[in-house]
Amino acid sequence: MYAQLNSLTLFGLQGLVVQVEIDIANGLPAFDLVGLPDSSVREAKDRVRAAVRNSGYEIPMKRITANLAPASLRKEGAGFDLCLALGILQAAEQLPLEGLHGVAAVAELALDGRLRPVRGMLSMALAAKQHGLHTLLVAPENAEEAALVNGLQVIAANSLRDVVKHVKGEAVLSTYVVKRSADSHEESLEVSSAGLDRVDFCEIKGQAHVKRALEIAAAGSHNVLLLGPPGSGKTMLAKRLPTILPELIESESLEVTQIHSVAGLLPEGTGLLATRPFRTPHHTISAGGLVGGGTTPRPGEVSLAHGGVLFLDELPEFGKKVLEVLRQPLEDAQVTIARTKATYTYPSRFLMVAAMNPCPCGFYGSDYKACTCTPLQIKRYQSKISGPLLDRIDLHIEVPRVKYQDLVSEELAESSRDIRERVVQVRALQKERFTGRAQPVNAAMSPLDTRKHCQLTEDAKQMLTDAFEHLGLSARAYERILKVARTIADLGGQEMIDVAHVAEAVQYRRLDRKFWGE
Repeated sequence: MYAQLNSLTLFGLQGLVVQVEIDIANGLPAFDLVGLPDSSVREAKDRVRAAVRNSGYEIPMKRITANLAPASLRKEGAGFDLCLALGILQAAEQLPLEGLHGVAAVAELALDGRLRPVRGMLSMALAAKQHGLHTLLVAPENAEEAALVNGLQVIAANSLRDVVKHVKGEAVLSTYVVKRSADSHEESLEVSSAGLDRVDFCEIKGQAHVKRALEIAAAGSHNVLLLGPPGSGKTMLAKRLPTILPELIESESLEVTQIHSVAGLLPEGTGLLATRPFRTPHHTISAGGLVGGGTTPRPGEVSLAHGGVLFLDELPEFGKKVLEVLRQPLEDAQVTIARTKATYTYPSRFLMVAAMNPCPCGFYGSDYKACTCTPLQIKRYQSKISGPLLDRIDLHIEVPRVKYQDLVSEELAESSRDIRERVVQVRALQKERFTGRAQPVNAAMSPLDTRKHCQLTEDAKQMLTDAFEHLGLSARAYERILKVARTIADLGGQEMIDVAHVAEAVQYRRLDRKFWGE
């Protein structure tokens, strides 16, 4: 007696179709599971036995062999439980063989037969559609996520008994339909009140030059380092950066949702994530936690921040090795994690904002409180941030103490909505300039792009030459200044980059000076 069904598994960020083959033969009772299963898959036979028995059905007292094909790919997770149970019932002739043609079943089974959700359902649903499967059987908690894929019939069941009755035709389970607006395709998704409406730039007193720098960062997707004493508002400013970023379109939201689903961080019953991620890992995080890792690697913080903001507070407190692993994701907008049996790639296109004090006590260079650190302590503290990492940060912004007059002022500052309107206009200009690019932003320009789109006036060329010589800039820093100047010119509505644009871009390279104390 033989049966074959379809299930799904994860390989990195991608879903893969797995054929579950069941053979029941005469012999001593046994349940063998082959096809490179991990421990969670091997334990499925005990869950399946109990779930089938407690649902009122019988497993034959014969030799059962289950194969997960392709056998060369390692399988993980409890998502094969439902498929294994249905396959055994089919092979035992307790279910019609034709009832599950073109169907994929993905769910964990409780011992009483209830269906439980699994992570990565969006990726698996996309894979099911790509391979021509028309129906997906899932737990109710996964239905909203799976139904985001157009053209795929999603059926949610509470228990194994409900699925069996549906296949036999004794009961009919309804198809789950996700609630989406008719004009949502490639349109901006509406931002929930739990996202941008909680914080606003109008709440920030003073710091006009920092707000200007963050507007430039949002417009061109430039990385930012905020440098200032404790209490100057670095964290408050960083938390408000997502409020001036353009809203997610549906394709971006699909990517963000897929990553969080694979990581197991998508709340149950949640559809598309409509707000840009804002990730704030603690400085005790490991390199694997930041870029992803594990025996079977999962997305790290840089991938969870994809499409949004990664905020690294107290930057020098992070381990030096941890910070150095940021180089590849900042440069390539993706993370590649190699393991013995496979190589996984996760997207990591994010805007990085880092904040730090100028010294251990925080008051080096302050005009209102004396620094208590020795020169050696200051040098050690600042040297934790390597030159190659600083090169990849476009804007180095000094955040001074807020003046008392600004704190008590009743004047309302510019709102996030007003700033975002300017950012959206500049992003639209860049999208037209870089048509068809995965990253249509100035920060992602190649050297060929900078030569083509960063045309400087003669005065601007001379200023950039002087800055390169006096500040000891690297070639990467030179490119970064050109990209920032391009964004500043775009905000001013100018085609040519003038001396004022270059001057503003150069002043944002505070830490490129040969000595920080200069």
